[in-house]
Amino acid sequence: MILCPARLEPIFSPRPWGSLSLAPYFPEKSNLTEPLGEAWMTGNECRFASGPFMGRTLGSVWPEIPVEWAGTTADRGSLFPLLVKFIFSEDKLSVQVHPDDEYAARHEKAAGGRGKTEMWYAVRSRPDAEVLVGLKSGVDREKFERSIGDGTAEECLERIAMREGDAIFVPAGTAHTIGAGLVLCEIQEHSDLTYRVYDYNRRDAKGRGRELHIEKALDVIRFGKQSGGKIEPVSVTRGPLRETFLASCRYFATVKWEFSESVATATSREHFDLMIVLEGAGNFAWGDSHEEYSPAQVWMIPAALGAYRIEPSSRTVLLRTYAPGSSNEFLQRLKNSGVEESKWSRLVHK
Repeated sequence: MILCPARLEPIFSPRPWGSLSLAPYFPEKSNLTEPLGEAWMTGNECRFASGPFMGRTLGSVWPEIPVEWAGTTADRGSLFPLLVKFIFSEDKLSVQVHPDDEYAARHEKAAGGRGKTEMWYAVRSRPDAEVLVGLKSGVDREKFERSIGDGTAEECLERIAMREGDAIFVPAGTAHTIGAGLVLCEIQEHSDLTYRVYDYNRRDAKGRGRELHIEKALDVIRFGKQSGGKIEPVSVTRGPLRETFLASCRYFATVKWEFSESVATATSREHFDLMIVLEGAGNFAWGDSHEEYSPAQVWMIPAALGAYRIEPSSRTVLLRTYAPGSSNEFLQRLKNSGVEESKWSRLVHK
């Protein structure tokens, strides 16, 4: 059994609101003739660029991947659990919502039957950038439906200014949109189900608008008390490592790591880790082996790898995310660090 950090190659998706240059993160995607909006880092068609599965797609490997890679609590009978993207917004995304698992299982079996809870981390932000997440107080179904018809759906959503380093939690059923001028890292359930309710009357070169899904959207939007929005993280420093706890839910747990010196760490046999490199360069080192990392890369760390080191050649910022197992590792690390419940409770979502 070969166990080692393995890098995944991205695939890119055109979007009308995307960018004609993804530099400096993907410098080969510059001077484009069609805007790209998303870099899928762990999509089914993403290929392993290193390790024992090199050249194969993630979707083909996952059903047969050894438990030493996936972890003892992983469900290899369905899709790879986590979809990581980089989003490049030069214009507003549509006003939209994602269904939850129950609704998707009943109504979207052909599309995988899985809902979509997600979080965003702002990698880069222009000074005026914002996102709109959740309904304002007093917005009910009737009022929101009326706003769609008269083109004022944005006015029903809460505006949140975004700066580099901000993070947003977006549970399924939360109406939202992403504004212009952002590079976001999105971590989500592995699903592409999106119900658009308003797309600013945009048209393609042939005069066609994108499909809207108003009735489905109104069925799944959570009216009343909202549970998404800006994350108020908790940071803990252990030696050279600064850990910033962002969010934990049944689908993913995410922590930001910042360090300028070597960090010794170890995997959990319950789950694999995804290391999303945002800034810096260096090596993942285990035993007598190493692999070099650089920005805008995603690495899969097998569950049974055990002890390994991250040796930076420059200050490194990465997001560590994983599908939680039976134990709440995220919560336990907060408690062990002496963080008060009043601070960690807002980061742990049921």
